[in-house]
Amino acid sequence: MQPDPIFVIACALTIAVILASAATHKLRAPSTFANQVEDYQLLPKVLVSPLSRLIPVLELVIALGLLIPASRALAAPAAAALLMGYAAAIAINLWRGRSDIDCGCSGPDQAQPLRPILLARNAVLALLAIIASLSAHSRDLGAFDAFVVIAAAAVALLIYSAAEGLLANGPRLAKLIGR
Repeated sequence: MQPDPIFVIACALTIAVILASAATHKLRAPSTFANQVEDYQLLPKVLVSPLSRLIPVLELVIALGLLIPASRALAAPAAAALLMGYAAAIAINLWRGRSDIDCGCSGPDQAQPLRPILLARNAVLALLAIIASLSAHSRDLGAFDAFVVIAAAAVALLIYSAAEGLLANGPRLAKLIGR
């Protein structure tokens, strides 16, 4: 059974906005992002700088690819792979007991320590990217469908933003209430 194109397009739009936003955070503070990549201790030091410059460009290219229907079939699996790659980096460092480093998820202004919930978040985002890769049921889309796509993506982004705020501020809140 093929999904309705509204689901596919809304998922693609949601992931595109998240990736484009993530890329802008990284491009605004390249040295901070390079330090975050280095903190993961997954790469030789010689690769940290080139990779920290490549990742935001890759995120922007994938985001653009998700918005173009002809390239969505390639961009959506690439987005899912990128998100699962981030999850793997988080999981490796959690396994190493290194939960005190900044995940780099919320940009340079809002440090967020590594926690298992970030793995679930990335899995959900990867699932949305996979949905965006599906071949949708063919039907004509009207103006109301465009409104529904934009509204659905906006709601998904609001939920994502609220969840990110809670995830980023959770450790601070726990410290404030003495946990």
